[in-house]
Amino acid sequence: MRRRTRSSSLPRVLQRYKTAMTMHVTILLADFAQVSDGKLTIVGGGWSLTGPEPVPFGIAILIRVPWDRANQKHVMRLELLDADGLQVELETEEGVHPVVFFDDVEFEVGRPAGLKPGTALDFPVAVNSGPLPLESGLYEWRLTIDGEADDDWRLPFTVRFEDPDAVV
Repeated sequence: MRRRTRSSSLPRVLQRYKTAMTMHVTILLADFAQVSDGKLTIVGGGWSLTGPEPVPFGIAILIRVPWDRANQKHVMRLELLDADGLQVELETEEGVHPVVFFDDVEFEVGRPAGLKPGTALDFPVAVNSGPLPLESGLYEWRLTIDGEADDDWRLPFTVRFEDPDAVV
């Protein structure tokens, strides 16, 4: 009698299920971003180099929610980190505060009637900000969903050093 042995990896069905549970995210820096009619409008999007002078900016985010994670509450957080992975803090009139957009904000994506089972659902998000007085260096916006992070949910950018020889 021949015995079947299991491989050390997950069976294909479970691998597909695990993949289906993953949220896919596209995130871009832009001059301006807006959500209208369930779609993102992005102006001047896709840059990763700014400064040295602070400028207003937008962040466009498209979250693809898997079918099996729809109709559930999720929590997202978008925070600014420095090159060492530490929260960036800015001084305000009320004191020093970390730079956080969507500080544990809940969202839920519902399944519309008639949608084929298994179809991922789009959840577009846009945020716009006035100029942030950041020092020259490397930074990243990091998105977390339900306390989970992914390398694809990071948005690195650089603030240029001021050129002391530049003609003004």
